[in-house]
Amino acid sequence: MIGPWFRLALDTTLLTLEAQSVIGLRLSQIATGQSSPAEVQLMATEKMLAFVDAATAVATGGSAHEIVGVYRKRVQANAWRLTLT
Repeated sequence: MIGPWFRLALDTTLLTLEAQSVIGLRLSQIATGQSSPAEVQLMATEKMLAFVDAATAVATGGSAHEIVGVYRKRVQANAWRLTLT
């Protein structure tokens, strides 16, 4: 019974840490002038698309685990992309 809740707490904590890492990468790129207006536009667009994916998961009966998973995949993709630039 506690296993699923523990896994959700762990995944949520990891999402928080990963998101903070991406925020740090983006802020450092903006501060050093390495960011482009296209990156800022992409950041806003990605947030809307992630929300739509999460809302769709909720509307179709998805679990909290699935929603956190959707966000983690997007955040991890952003981290990977930002470290390559």
